[in-house]
Amino acid sequence: MDNSTGFGFFTGTYDVVNRWRKDFLDPTEGDDRWEEFPGITRATAHFDGRASFDEIEFPTKGFTGLTLRLYDPAADAWSLYWANERTGILCPPVVGSFQPDGTGLFHGDDEYRGRTVHVRFVWSEITGTTAHWEQAFSVDEGRTWITNWHMHMTRRED
Repeated sequence: MDNSTGFGFFTGTYDVVNRWRKDFLDPTEGDDRWEEFPGITRATAHFDGRASFDEIEFPTKGFTGLTLRLYDPAADAWSLYWANERTGILCPPVVGSFQPDGTGLFHGDDEYRGRTVHVRFVWSEITGTTAHWEQAFSVDEGRTWITNWHMHMTRRED
């Protein structure tokens, strides 16, 4: 797989089923620890596939967010930046690449409720019409991870 155009699949409008932990650092299992809600994202590719942008709306949550993804040819890596309208702050990037099996794996550092966290994004189950994204946090230098957000995306027909 050509890592430089790894996000080439992600264009168009997608319906998103979100599932996130009510507390991103609570490792306790059980359905009562999770919340499910809809989203709609509109994604575009730029720079011959070496940049990707999407804006996602969470209609039942009352906010929107966006992700800017940029490919660095010298590092053969992608940097993914998230921002939402509630803060207007561009979060530190997660950086990584697509593996030979097509799975995208990205890591970075951030802060959650005053705690330093390592962040992992995984893009998987990528087809012509669907994709899965998940986020996990680690507070122990990456020894253990708490998966705290899933997005199951299905492309709308034009």
